[in-house]
Amino acid sequence: MAEQKTAKAEGLIYKGHPLRRVDNLIYYGTMAEKYIIMMQILETKKSQDLDVATKVSVQLQLTDSTLKSRDRVVKKSEKDSLYSAMDVASIWLERALAGKEK
Repeated sequence: MAEQKTAKAEGLIYKGHPLRRVDNLIYYGTMAEKYIIMMQILETKKSQDLDVATKVSVQLQLTDSTLKSRDRVVKKSEKDSLYSAMDVASIWLERALAGKEK
């Protein structure tokens, strides 16, 4: 029973990192690490009854709270789907946390 509660408390996990959504912002990673990914859904279109992202901004950011928000951005890109944004985000985050980034 305790195992189920801890798994539910973690929320969504993608490739070993937590995924959180707040309105049109999606955060990938944890603030306890040096880097995090922020994805912002800029445009959507209706596909049947669902809104599908057609333009997504992806940013690799430092989690250092002493820096200004614009100084935290290490890399940024725009993608035409959430799938391609998640693909780039997972690669950027893995490389950054492995020490292959600045």
